[in-house]
Amino acid sequence: MRATQDQFTVSTAAIVINDKNEILLLNHVLRPNSGWGFPGGFVEHGEAIEDAIRREANEETGIELENLQLLEINTFKRHVEILWTANSKGNPQVQSAEILELGWFSLLEISPLIGRNQIRQVQSAIKGREKSD
Repeated sequence: MRATQDQFTVSTAAIVINDKNEILLLNHVLRPNSGWGFPGGFVEHGEAIEDAIRREANEETGIELENLQLLEINTFKRHVEILWTANSKGNPQVQSAEILELGWFSLLEISPLIGRNQIRQVQSAIKGREKSD
């Protein structure tokens, strides 16, 4: 593995679900033409992945994450993406210059805002949450 992957990046994101099964989406400055997405960002050197998603969510929205559960891990060439599901503690507000706006959206409302793969991920997160309730 190290012979072919001498350098790679790791990011982490969370599908944050409220008690109405709405999803927290952020309109990111750094995502031209598809700005809406989940809270998250890059894992810093030496940082635990769970700590990274908690830090990113707090830096971007001021919330703390509760009931954090691993949903999936994806790889794209030299990039690893770790996706979680979580609930929020606190009322999210824009806390970062990287975020234009944020909001809670139903599954029907998010369809035009995010891609098919992210919609599939949200559906999986909601189903997993319903099974654990």
